[in-house]
Amino acid sequence: MPSYTAPTRDTQFVLHDVLSVSTSDTPGYAELDADFTSAVLEEAGKISSEVLSPLNPVGDTEGCVLENGVVRTPTGFKAAFDELRNGGWTALDLPEEYGGQNMPYVLGTAVGEMFSASNQAFTMYHGLTHGAASAILAHGTEAQKSTYLPRMANCDWTGTMNLTEPHCGTDLGLMRTKAEPQGDGSYKVTGQKIFISAGEHDMAENIIHLVLAKIPGGPEGIKGVSLFIVPKFNVNDDGSLGNRNAVTCGKIEEKMGIHGNSTCVMNYDGATGYLLGEEHKGMRAMFTMMNEARIGVGMQGLAQADVAYQNAVAYAKDRLQGRAVTGDENPDGPADPLIVHPDIRRSLLDQKSFIEGARAFLLWGAQLIDQSHRGNDEAAEGLISLMTPVIKGFLTDEGYDMTVLAQQVYGGHGYIEEWGMSQFTRDARIAMIYEGANGVQALDLVGRKLAQDGGKHVMAFFEMVKTFIKENEGNEALKADFLDPLKEASKHLQASAMYFMQNGMKNPNAALAGSYDFMHLFGHVCLGLMWARMGKAAYAALEDGAADEAFYKTKLATGRFYMKRRLPATSMHLARIESGADLVMELDAEQF
Repeated sequence: MPSYTAPTRDTQFVLHDVLSVSTSDTPGYAELDADFTSAVLEEAGKISSEVLSPLNPVGDTEGCVLENGVVRTPTGFKAAFDELRNGGWTALDLPEEYGGQNMPYVLGTAVGEMFSASNQAFTMYHGLTHGAASAILAHGTEAQKSTYLPRMANCDWTGTMNLTEPHCGTDLGLMRTKAEPQGDGSYKVTGQKIFISAGEHDMAENIIHLVLAKIPGGPEGIKGVSLFIVPKFNVNDDGSLGNRNAVTCGKIEEKMGIHGNSTCVMNYDGATGYLLGEEHKGMRAMFTMMNEARIGVGMQGLAQADVAYQNAVAYAKDRLQGRAVTGDENPDGPADPLIVHPDIRRSLLDQKSFIEGARAFLLWGAQLIDQSHRGNDEAAEGLISLMTPVIKGFLTDEGYDMTVLAQQVYGGHGYIEEWGMSQFTRDARIAMIYEGANGVQALDLVGRKLAQDGGKHVMAFFEMVKTFIKENEGNEALKADFLDPLKEASKHLQASAMYFMQNGMKNPNAALAGSYDFMHLFGHVCLGLMWARMGKAAYAALEDGAADEAFYKTKLATGRFYMKRRLPATSMHLARIESGADLVMELDAEQF
């Protein structure tokens, strides 16, 4: 059975050596000293490896079962959910007034990676609840906050988001679910939603559904969409549970992966709902949840890559196959371990360099969210808005690819279910699709985010990279191994943005045909920047005589690999972008 060890040492390195969280002036960060974060991460890592990871194959093989309208979760899930709830892990960064611990989002993200890597399907239950709670916190009335948030913070009540319908996914303006006002402030919600993660289960007293619907007589299309709170059980004025609402699970979807999470078809048959936010402003309220969810999905791509890599490394060190071309390295055995072979090492370093760069990128993004929300930093808000589709799209695409590479290390055993590697690949696949398919993320990045606020956020990113390079070019080792490759990749990113500016207005397809490549180009540059920052921190630690010398030398070697072997992909993506739209749009539909 696969195992998982939480990356506490590497996470501490990113938080303290690279992001310097404890010296930041962001409110709440002064508490994040190394001892405190270590204690939290060590405990989260213990739960991940000892409680959640053993349940991962259980959830995969058993799945969820719908019986008489109730979904039964896999063996052990409810007890584990109780353990997380009792330990306060479900509300690390929610406000104290609603039962949370008010810790910064960056620490919650670090913990979330560990939980997701150990058991993605399980972690989605409280992860979605957190997103729903955030939407209520941002857009709810005081009465709604006091009614729902304390019970959602401790996951006595869980939450969902209901967007997709059988006939509409990305194009939500086509939705048919309606909400009819009742005159008492409530609405009757009628319609069907599909692909609803954690839509029905047996681990909480109540489930609070956030449902997009149209109020009759409102504007056409997406402008007429509103958001509603629709509880599974209606809530009485005193906070106790009332009668069962008219919302039911029609079926559980049969899926490629995340079998331990109940992905439901939800039927609303005149269910009582309450407006969240303003009429016809539902997408604004829902995007509070979706943007948080997109960061979380990017985290899932990283998490599945990491757990798959950990097991691939163990297998490569243990499995004896062939002899090293330079001579026997295990002369007393019948063969050498797989890890002696250059192509296996290439595969493992592809994985390792992505994972560690992605972790730094993700935590930097979480830090930007804290700076925006806690510090009211508009520049940070603009930058994380720009980065969100990159975090979601790039990390999930690459994360999935890394699980495939890890599976490949096993050869035929990677394809056999008893080794467990297949699950990581299958579970990672959904992250490229939900919360906005990655092609949509790329369109959002190029079509909206680049030009947002006159393009000042992408220009700020270019300036950030330029300033970092200029400030550190006196470090010769850093310059040759990290800064020069980063400078070249950044030029490719700027050239591609310039291409869109020069050609996109007169031919929008010229920009959109290159959007997917741009998202990946941007992602590589972001990881290049993270590796340059990590390289600087590692050199500084070695110069200061750090006790953990091996860790920092390994970090530098891994970073050099990324900068020389992975980052050059930016030139390929630029060439594709500059090839224009004609090659993409040339065929008529009938010619495909």
